[in-house]
Amino acid sequence: MTFTAPEYFLLIPALALAGWFWRGLKLHAPLRAALMVLAIVALAEPVIRHQQNSLDLYVLLDRSDSTEDLIDKGLPEWEKLLESSKPGHRDTLHFINYATEVAEMGADGSSFTGSRKLTQTGLALQSIAAQTDEKRPSRVLVFTDGYSTEPLQEASGQLQARGIPLDFRLIREEKENDFRIARIGFPERVQVGEPFLISITVRGAADGVVPLILRRNGQTLTESSVTLANGIGTVEFTDRIARGGGFEYQAEIRPENDAHPGNNRATRWIEITGGPRILLATRYQDDPVAKALTAMNFTVETVSDPSALKPGLLAGARAVILNNVPAHEIPSDFMKSLDFFVREQGGGLMMAGGDHSFGSGGYFQSPIDALLPVSMELKSEHRKLAVALAVVMDRSGSMSVEVGGGRTKMDLANSGAANAIDLLGPLDQVAVFAVDSEPTTTIPLTTVGNRKPELMARTRKIRSAGGGIFVYNGLKAAWDELKKSPAGTRHVILFSDAQDSEEPGDYKNLIKEMTDNSASLSVIGLGTDKDVDSALLVDVAKRGNGRIFFSDQPMDIPRIFAQETVTIARSAFIKEPVGAQATGRWSEISPKAIDWFKQADGYNLSYAREDATVSLVSTDEYLAPLVAHTRRGLGRSAAVSFPLGGEFSETARNWPGYGDFLQTMGRFLMGEDTPPGIALRHRLDGTRLTLDLLYDTSLWSQKLSAMPPKVRLQDDIGGATLDLPWRRIAPGHFSLTRDLDEGSIVRGAVQVGGNALQFGPLSVGSSVEWSFDPERLAELRTVSNQTGGRELLDISKAWQRPPFVAETSLRLPLGIALVLLTLAEALLTRTGWKMPMLALPRRAPAAKIGKIVKQKPLPVKEVTPSPEVESETSPAVPPEESSRSARFQRAKERK
Repeated sequence: MTFTAPEYFLLIPALALAGWFWRGLKLHAPLRAALMVLAIVALAEPVIRHQQNSLDLYVLLDRSDSTEDLIDKGLPEWEKLLESSKPGHRDTLHFINYATEVAEMGADGSSFTGSRKLTQTGLALQSIAAQTDEKRPSRVLVFTDGYSTEPLQEASGQLQARGIPLDFRLIREEKENDFRIARIGFPERVQVGEPFLISITVRGAADGVVPLILRRNGQTLTESSVTLANGIGTVEFTDRIARGGGFEYQAEIRPENDAHPGNNRATRWIEITGGPRILLATRYQDDPVAKALTAMNFTVETVSDPSALKPGLLAGARAVILNNVPAHEIPSDFMKSLDFFVREQGGGLMMAGGDHSFGSGGYFQSPIDALLPVSMELKSEHRKLAVALAVVMDRSGSMSVEVGGGRTKMDLANSGAANAIDLLGPLDQVAVFAVDSEPTTTIPLTTVGNRKPELMARTRKIRSAGGGIFVYNGLKAAWDELKKSPAGTRHVILFSDAQDSEEPGDYKNLIKEMTDNSASLSVIGLGTDKDVDSALLVDVAKRGNGRIFFSDQPMDIPRIFAQETVTIARSAFIKEPVGAQATGRWSEISPKAIDWFKQADGYNLSYAREDATVSLVSTDEYLAPLVAHTRRGLGRSAAVSFPLGGEFSETARNWPGYGDFLQTMGRFLMGEDTPPGIALRHRLDGTRLTLDLLYDTSLWSQKLSAMPPKVRLQDDIGGATLDLPWRRIAPGHFSLTRDLDEGSIVRGAVQVGGNALQFGPLSVGSSVEWSFDPERLAELRTVSNQTGGRELLDISKAWQRPPFVAETSLRLPLGIALVLLTLAEALLTRTGWKMPMLALPRRAPAAKIGKIVKQKPLPVKEVTPSPEVESETSPAVPPEESSRSARFQRAKERK
């Protein structure tokens, strides 16, 4: 028996002294003394330790892609050996499958149905540590190839704390012709123009020369080779980048007869940093905005080809300016990334006016729409011309594919066409055709009027009929209807699958006839610009003087329909000069007053949102905002509705305050600099992201106590935004870890008060499962040794019991005994029954030591008492009573 808190035994002498000095406590009474001793023993928490004669054996089966079918081949034999070698009936055997997820194997031995893209051995071990019985010895046996895609340190600590040994059996068959990229090495971050070293390590089961290709942002930098000696080879390159942003490097090897092609590619991002940087997307040559900002010592990165806009360019940027760039030319992943950039990373966004901007540029209901301080949804009275719109819908067999929520691609396309009808005005006309091999007229050319709900309902009933879409037949049917319309604007929207657009026929002459008669044509392609029929759709849109949209996300279809309809039906760029009037609210951006110009040559008509601050308005009937700004999350947003370059910008460009205006707006968009004393460090280990926030405690402790830092992570571009919890490691140090999805690209920000520390983009390799990093195998062996495990070659020895000693607490029985003694003591006190008191036995006084003299007995005389004396002394009074009476009498006399 052992005691968890033996210090409570010091109470025994303390209670003994208390009972000696305060006898009224009666601590020397047998029952009360036993009660006190029992209470002290219970407080000391006695524990009985004894050896357990049982074992819970947990068998983890690696079901990831890299183990292929090796588990299924060996499992029947392993089960038989483990069952036959089980020592007794008290021992238990548990089989658990794992890969990306962890799932206990069913009683019927059913195979693993979860994702096999990763080998999360750490997750599986932590799951075992959490579910084992603390009162029974446990052991873990892992059948794996040894190459986990995540670190095992956390799992190792949990297994050691619980006393659970980790045994393992390696099952992967080495392939003689397997080659893989083991590592791409370079710094996480360098300055603009700073040279850096790129190191690529290749591993293989055989020596030789392997071709190697290195790309940056998809462009090939070099094609060379790497020589392997003793199964490993390294090649180095140098690079230097003259502009800031995030850049993706991809290395690819092309060996002959490779066993696992899945590990032949690897990607990694690098961030090129400089001073505060503004990203300017423009279609203007020698954009005057770039010249003005550069003259004011801003670092401006100009992108003249909008298709080159990638989310990685936002790394290190402080603000983005869109200068008259149409929405359909901006890649959707970049547009979606702007919301996180502004709201969570504290970036700035400004849109400048022009006939390809705001609603005229197709930004209505785009991911940018909600960020701006102005609304692009215009009232019907702002319409100058009626519109005739024909929608050609692909209802081929591919449109019947479900996309989630019980809806098909056809359902989403129908919603998009219905949205288009909803945005039309009463005087507009619409026609809808469902096309496979032949066009079916769903709605003939009809004036919208008050029939909008009816027309939308009919459009939503279109169903897929099989086959492919015959493009020429659909376009011809639409043009035949539009010919009948006298509307000033006639437009066709063709919706088609980029993988299944057939029979274009003589579409070139048909489209020429349309454009010669002032009609236009845009295309919405379901898929990407790499699909088999994408070139045809691009050519159709180009010849039709329209726009081309591609999206492989069916959920985007309704939004794209809305954008295109607003661009055509509600084009609201006012091309006539209009007066400008200040509102006096420019002081909210800058304390320095500004002398505004008197008129703008043209502007985009819009409305100010409720939370917007408007500094300049038009003096026409609309009183529309010309300059407006607002806050969006941690970031800032601005709308300049008049052109800053190109046509309709002469007055603005000749304005003396042009440069000062752009400088002030740039400072506003870029926000405040990150205060000193705080820094963020990040690293990616396999699929696990680790963030460390380091800060000066003297500067930041009080601030972070009042407002703890927040971590916002966007998993994949435009995906959901996640909040992650911190762990406080030490004063001045917060940390967190998170497992990411394979192949994902993540960006994030640590929000500290009103500031944000950006990180990313980070690319999680798409071949993590096939990397076969030797460090992972070495880590598995280390964890096994640390926990007292072994590499198990003989399965029959898996039942070896670990040195597990069970502990049984006596607090419960002692507590019951205390209750019973307390009740007994209370009962005796009530009844008055007394137990024998504890007392030491009395001894007779010792005789004096000396010489003993024998004397003769004296003679005794008999005296006969007189009658008087006998009466006085009778009855006889005991000596004690006589003495007491005498003392009483003397006391009475003293008074």
